[in-house]
Amino acid sequence: MTKQQWIVILLLGLLLSVIALPVSKKSSTPKQTILMDNSTQSTDEIQSSLERRLQNILENVEGVGEVKVMLMTEEQQGIYRSGETEVRGVLIAAEGASDPVVVQKIQQAVMALFQIEAHKIKIMKMK
Repeated sequence: MTKQQWIVILLLGLLLSVIALPVSKKSSTPKQTILMDNSTQSTDEIQSSLERRLQNILENVEGVGEVKVMLMTEEQQGIYRSGETEVRGVLIAAEGASDPVVVQKIQQAVMALFQIEAHKIKIMKMK
């Protein structure tokens, strides 16, 4: 056999091995998002839902204790942001807020969840 025939056979073998590789099928179901679909819910419903979800999460963090949450939101309108709800400020009353470490944990969690600055978050000790 000539050198060209060996190259052709080698390339055919490589092509057949690539064809035989398993292919993963992508799921046709859409990914879930953290926030709800704003088109079917009012701003107040979204705000209440976010408050409940944040309260439930924080109450399960060690040292936080009982929590009450209030969000200040604003509905954005524009070319690219039609009907999105933006969190503008957060007020949290927590039993464990007398501990500075707990306050820092709460603040960091809220900053990460809502992409807001620290000065827009107020954490107070619950009586």
